Amino acid sequence: MELQRVLSLVRKAVDDYEMINEGDKIAVGISGGKDSLTLLMALSHLRRFYPKHFELYAITADLGFNNLNLDKIKDFCKDLDVEYTIVKTDIAQIVFEERKESNPCSLCAKMRKGALNDELKKRGINKMAYAHHKDDVIDTMMMSLIYEGRFHTFSPVTYLDRTNLYVIRPLIYMNESDVIGFVNKYNIPVVKSPCPVDKTTKREYVKNLIKQINRENPGVKERMFTAIKDSNINGWTL
Repeated sequence: MELQRVLSLVRKAVDDYEMINEGDKIAVGISGGKDSLTLLMALSHLRRFYPKHFELYAITADLGFNNLNLDKIKDFCKDLDVEYTIVKTDIAQIVFEERKESNPCSLCAKMRKGALNDELKKRGINKMAYAHHKDDVIDTMMMSLIYEGRFHTFSPVTYLDRTNLYVIRPLIYMNESDVIGFVNKYNIPVVKSPCPVDKTTKREYVKNLIKQINRENPGVKERMFTAIKDSNINGWTL
């Protein structure tokens, strides 16, 4: 996918859900994966011409696995002229060694978000941009249906009242396949996740289930996304 197409989809999401205001300080949460690096590159180009001026930062929570090399990410951020911060944590030790969680994802995500939010507050950054794309929106909805018995997914914009921060998701109109094509075309330096349970979670199961359903019923993913947009799920009304 061409950069211009990515910018078009990102700007549409930003405009549709009023994700960016004049003077915002926005941090992109960088995992090292394809999604977050795509979002960082897109927003770094968007800030050059978007009518509402905003500052852009990149931030990573180092979970402490001791096998994560972020040198290429540092160079990538430098090339984009984006300030990059790495927040050191002991999350891996707490989750996997001390508590020995059998289902570690929820606790890990909660602690990771807490560490990032604390850093944002220290630096006066008011918005965190997460790289959830259209497939993530649909996967989360399906997980909610299967495991919680309700029709729900995350919102394009979320206000965190405890921290007075906003979470925005500018990639919600991009398919995961679009992200993969973009990363390959522009040789974006993706870093493999060091997490020992990567690709073995319930989310991965649901992701593969939806892929199978879409293969057998072409277009079902788009219809699911339309259903979400047309629903009364909080935050999705245009």
